[in-house]
Formats: sequence, C-alpha cells, structure tokens
Amino acid sequence: MTMRLRSVLIPLALAAAALVPAAAIAQSKIAVISTPVLLREAPQIKAADAKLKGEFEKRETELKAERKKFQDDYKKAQREADAMSPAQKAAAEKDLFSRKSDLDLKERQFTEQVQTRNGELQREVLEKINGAIDSVAKEKGLELVVRDPAFASSSLDITGDVLKKLATIPDTAPAAKKKK
Repeated sequence: MTMRLRSVLIPLALAAAALVPAAAIAQSKIAVISTPVLLREAPQIKAADAKLKGEFEKRETELKAERKKFQDDYKKAQREADAMSPAQKAAAEKDLFSRKSDLDLKERQFTEQVQTRNGELQREVLEKINGAIDSVAKEKGLELVVRDPAFASSSLDITGDVLKKLATIPDTAPAAKKKK
C-alpha cells in the first residue's frame, strides 16, 4: 500500500469508527434522575423521618430534662460549696461526677441508637427508591439511567415518573405497636 493511499484510508477508517458509536448512542434509550429531588420529595423519606422522630422523641426529651436537672444541681452545688464541710463537698462532687458519667453514657448510647436506626431506615428507603428507578426503567425500555449528570435535557429526566412510582409503593415496615 502506498503512503498516499494509507494517509487517506486511515482518516476514513477513524471517521467511520467514530460514527458507529454515535449511531449506537443515538438509538440507545438513556434517562436521567435527580437524586436530591428524590431524597427531598419521596414520600418514604418523610415517613422514615416521622418514624425516627416517633421512636426517639420521648427519650430525647427525657435526656434533655435530665441534662438540665444535672446542670441546675451543679450550679447549686457550686453556690453552696463555701457553706459545706470538706466531707459534704467530697460527697457532692462524687455524686455529681457519677451522675455526669451516667448521663454522658446515656447520651452516647442514645446517639448511637438513633444513628443505627436512621441507617436502617435509610437503607430501606434507598432500596425502595432503587426499585422504583428499576421499575420505571424497565417500563420505559431504558438501557441506561444516569444519576445527577452535570447536564441533561429535561426530556431525558424521569425523576417525576420515579416519584409517581414511589407514591404507589406501600410502607411495608411493621407499624410500631403501642402498649395499652
């Protein structure tokens, strides 16, 4: 093959190769979703937030009241310290130290329990969101769904369809039983 013929054929082959993927992409069914919109507007997110609040609100209020009582008692002990005997001061300090340690432990345990439960609820919600995305993608015959692209035409956005699908998914988690 001559050098001249090679210099013509190589650019033509490269141009043809570039056209094939473009044609394949044009025929592909691609859609996009907005994760922030899903996480803000999905009914399951609101339900999970309400569930978390319902499960932990009472204990949080109790811990806040216990912390306030401790702080008030600490201030009172500081004001009265000059009038106490050394033995009384030592006993008061020991009591306050013990109460503070117990309260700190309760608050740490509470925080860990809230974080654990929040993680569980988030996983449940994300499974439902992913299931809704998958369902909508199959219904529309999509080959690719891209989350949060830098730019996409609004005609490719299926976020609204996913939100509609999420609205039809019942809450399958068992309701918390109330003691009578």
